[in-house]
Amino acid sequence: MIRFPTRPFVGPVAALGFAGLALLAPAPLRAADAPMVKIENFAFTPPVLTVKPGTTVTFRNDDDIPHLVVANDSSFRSKALDTGDTYEFTFTKAGDFAYFCGLHPHMQGKITVAP
Repeated sequence: MIRFPTRPFVGPVAALGFAGLALLAPAPLRAADAPMVKIENFAFTPPVLTVKPGTTVTFRNDDDIPHLVVANDSSFRSKALDTGDTYEFTFTKAGDFAYFCGLHPHMQGKITVAP
């Protein structure tokens, strides 16, 4: 004789209780999805990036020579970035943050932080 469960079927998420809610939550931001400014061909790409407060932006040197990321207002400054090196900075307050390459001042960019 085949016996069937006496409990009603509640589905996999409900059966997990509150732990099941984690399955419905949006996935955390992966490093690959995080905002990035590439340094390539003696330029910052994109030249202007808009993010929300609390966002960490990664700067990555894809050129074959070193570059240095320096904020105009001195709020951040990287070390010399060789090919493939990265620098991260978390923008905590709203505003416009212009920056340039400390080794090649003609290279300029801007991060806009807005809610």
